[in-house]
Amino acid sequence: MYKNDLLVKRYSEKFKLKIIAELTKGNHSKRQIALTYGIQPSTINEWIKKYDRKDLMNTRVIVQTSDEITRIKALQKEIKQLKDLLIKKDLEKLVNENYLEKAAENLGYKDIQELKKNLNVES
Repeated sequence: MYKNDLLVKRYSEKFKLKIIAELTKGNHSKRQIALTYGIQPSTINEWIKKYDRKDLMNTRVIVQTSDEITRIKALQKEIKQLKDLLIKKDLEKLVNENYLEKAAENLGYKDIQELKKNLNVES
């Protein structure tokens, strides 16, 4: 199959506006309209954005209790602490590797592995 063998659909402005109007009436869902006309729902979403009809986009409503919000904030704080700790450990490892590299160079070894081998230190 060649790239040029693919079918590219182009829709008229009138057709796009008809789809938007059907969505506005609310008689059919976006999925139903997509199936009826053979259009991808993502294409309909693009048209909704194009015609600035955000009221037709799917919306997500999140209802939370104060306990859930407190728990989420605590988890977010813990994630931040863990990320900071991970960054700190990575920096320490980098510094230690640089120290070893410099020590190997000063002691006349060709690389860190040779120094570790000579000192009987595992990698």
